[in-house]
Formats: sequence, C-alpha cells, structure tokens
Amino acid sequence: MRFLVRDRILGFGEDYWIEDEHGDKVFLVDGKAMRVRDTFELKDRHGRVLVDIRQKMFALRDTMVIERDGESLATIRRKRLSLLRNHYRVHLVDGTELDVSGKILDREFAVEYDGELLAVVSRRWLHVRETYGVDVVRDDADPALLIAVAVCVIHLADKEREED
Repeated sequence: MRFLVRDRILGFGEDYWIEDEHGDKVFLVDGKAMRVRDTFELKDRHGRVLVDIRQKMFALRDTMVIERDGESLATIRRKRLSLLRNHYRVHLVDGTELDVSGKILDREFAVEYDGELLAVVSRRWLHVRETYGVDVVRDDADPALLIAVAVCVIHLADKEREED
C-alpha cells in the first residue's frame, strides 16, 4: 500500500492531505498552531483522530511521542553513536522496537522490525515535486503508525539540520 505525502510537512498550523496511490485522500495531517511544542494530529478522511504526534518537552535529546486515544503508543529519538547515516529508534509501549535508517533528509529510508521490512520511504518512485511515498510493505502493519513514524523522523532530522 503506497501513500503520497507532501514534503512541506509539519508547518505550524498547516493542514494537508495524504493520498493513496490512486489519488484518494486517506489521512489529514492537522498541524496545531500556537502551541508551545510541535503538535500534529493524523486524522482519517472523516475527521477522526487516529494518532496525536507531539514533541516531548523535557527530554535530553529531541524526542517525538505518538499517542492513540490519549495513551502513549511510541517514542522516537535519534539513535546514539550513529555515525554513517541517520538512524532512529522507535520504542513501542509493548516493548518492541522499530529501526529507522537511511538518508532521512533525502527522504530515502526504511522502517524495520527485527530485521523485517515494514515500510519504505522514497522520492524515487514519484515525479511530483516535493512529494515522497510511504510504501507499507506488510499487510498486517498499521499504516497510520508508520506514516506517523515517517513524519516524526523527518521532523527530527530537519530540526537537527537547522540547529547545525
């Protein structure tokens, strides 16, 4: 299942649609303006909030949190001592971890669980400027969670680049 995401994501107060490979609107990213921390909601096409994405306020390293129904679902932060390429860890509340690695700033990376590919994020498939694809490889994977992970990782990498 492939989703198309506009690359100008995560602007405060900016809302945009994520489409499927047929051009149908599937998810709405609702950027919340006037908040102290970066906050976004991922909604379905009917306006129901699927996940909340927010920056963790008091963390030593930049950290994003994904919540579902007010409960923490995942915490995302850059992996320490990753010298060769961008590498992030996603800690799920059930104790499992997802590994995100690749060229995050180029929008060319993979999301894996225990060495098994869950999703690929890439611009290579697309001819639309400022758009990247999130290709969910496994049928039993949660597309909303994987899109939220991609959004968080890109946001953290972009913030880190701005600070350098």
